[in-house]
Amino acid sequence: MKERILKINALKSAGRNPWPNDQAPGWTNAGARAAAEGRSSEELAARTIRVDVAGRVMGLRRFGKAAFLVLSDRSGRLQAYLKKDRLGEEEYDLFLKSVDAGDIVWVDGPLFLTRTGELTVDAAKFRLLTKAIRPLPEKWHGLSDIETRYRQRYVDLIVNEDVREIFRRRARIVSFLRSFLTTRDFLEVETPMMQTVAGGATARPFVTHHNALDMDLYLRIAPELYLKRLLVGGFERVFEINRNFRNEGIDTQHNPEFTMIEFYQAYATYTEMMALTEEMLSSLATELFGAPKFTYQGETVDFTPPWERLTVAQAAARHGGFPEERLSDEAFLRETAAKLGVKDAATASPGNLLVAIFEEVAEKKIAGPTFVTEYPIDVSPLSRRNDERPEIVDRFELIVRGREIANAFSELNDPVDQRERFDEQLRRRERGDEEAHFMDEDYLRALEHGMPPAAGEGIGIDRLVMLLTDSPSIRDVILFPQLRKEG
Repeated sequence: MKERILKINALKSAGRNPWPNDQAPGWTNAGARAAAEGRSSEELAARTIRVDVAGRVMGLRRFGKAAFLVLSDRSGRLQAYLKKDRLGEEEYDLFLKSVDAGDIVWVDGPLFLTRTGELTVDAAKFRLLTKAIRPLPEKWHGLSDIETRYRQRYVDLIVNEDVREIFRRRARIVSFLRSFLTTRDFLEVETPMMQTVAGGATARPFVTHHNALDMDLYLRIAPELYLKRLLVGGFERVFEINRNFRNEGIDTQHNPEFTMIEFYQAYATYTEMMALTEEMLSSLATELFGAPKFTYQGETVDFTPPWERLTVAQAAARHGGFPEERLSDEAFLRETAAKLGVKDAATASPGNLLVAIFEEVAEKKIAGPTFVTEYPIDVSPLSRRNDERPEIVDRFELIVRGREIANAFSELNDPVDQRERFDEQLRRRERGDEEAHFMDEDYLRALEHGMPPAAGEGIGIDRLVMLLTDSPSIRDVILFPQLRKEG
């Protein structure tokens, strides 16, 4: 760094700005490669294709009166050849004395092929656009650097092309989901991220304070209740690609700030959401891979519809080795939950115990894609009761490779039933459940105006991107994941 600062001072003394902002490249590296594609070495030797490109110096080899640079821009890499006879002595000496790996430079000149067949810019002009004070790290790929990679993502992106590709693919995934829904007449909307009532999920919220209004607000844990207000208002198909915040633990599947897509459709049921999800995600996989099959962590994932459907009890019985009929026996549930170390096994409701047992013995073993259905009403305060079995709700979770990817249900639009559910959540909160749902009087008022029968779904974009980029941790697919304070 000291050597680079000396070079900066020398540039300034010579009247050169180490950080000018008046030089834009006319070409990308990929554009230059495309222009030369199909040309023979002899054709390129005529030096008829002239380009000017800019990029970060990722490689630098000096040979006395000549040098090769490897330049990286957003489209890829391209080699440049700088020669003293061509640039002139003054400019070439400036290059030798001022440029290091990691700097950003501009070159202008014709394309040619080297003897080894490498497409190269024969630089007739050169300019330093950004002098980097810090050198690039020499060793950056090992697991020992993984937290540094997350913390200094800008360096990670500079040196790791595969990391850049993850986030390009993430952008493609989000773009595809948006297009899929808009072409089906869904309207993209935005709802508040700061809310007076934290609703739409059972989770612990972050609290902030608005000084002018002198009131506490919650960072949203989900946009659900606002999106369903829009159903009441007459927007019959809506979606939001949204940032949610939950004040909970951090691990390979959880970040306190995460992205979801939620969509709601009037006059639809959760079974129609299943069909829509199969079509959406199988089409997405085909868009990315050319087929609905791909590999995640060495295992094949097949998104070809139709997908398996299992009830919560069936899944728990299959993977836990229990007779399914025993899972409707409260004594058996309590005994089994206690053996598994489930919290509050002696006092929790049977529905909560069933789901806790499912999560302990089955969820991580489901390869999927599998729709898990028939969730108890106890754990589903916003879902519509099943008409034949009122103790369960019309809901599914999509499980792939042992992880919940999506959650959907037919929506509860009975304001009386919804108030009773909120009241039960309040009682749970009074008993110490910090994740129980708050009472939301305005949402109840909206339901009293009449919400059409509907179904809705939320898909965790971060977890979906993990699957579709073969990434083992959620931190791999979030540009700047939450970390402990440095030092």
